[in-house]
This record gives sequence, C-alpha cells and structure tokens, in this order.
Amino acid sequence: MNTKNVTDTDERKKLKRAARKKCAPKAKRASGVARGSMKKKVKIISKGQRKR
Repeated sequence: MNTKNVTDTDERKKLKRAARKKCAPKAKRASGVARGSMKKKVKIISKGQRKR
C-alpha cells in the first residue's frame, strides 16, 4: 500500500493497519523449508594469502 502522500503519521498507521486486515492471510511455511536460523551455515574459507 502506498502511503507516501499521507503526511500525518497516525493517519498513515491507521491506513496501513486497515489494509493489512483486509488482505488475505499469508500461507503457512512448508514443513520442509528451514527458517533463517535453522539453515545450514556456509563454512567461510580462510581469507588472505592463497594456500598454493
């Protein structure tokens, strides 16, 4: 929702909340999909001089 033309902060909040209530609820996350903290971390290779 574009509220750039609304200067009053409280009015903008009201509009955004109303729009959020109106829109369809988000689908639940699939069971196989990992959240950010659950994702496998990429091992960082040593930085600096090359090994060979």
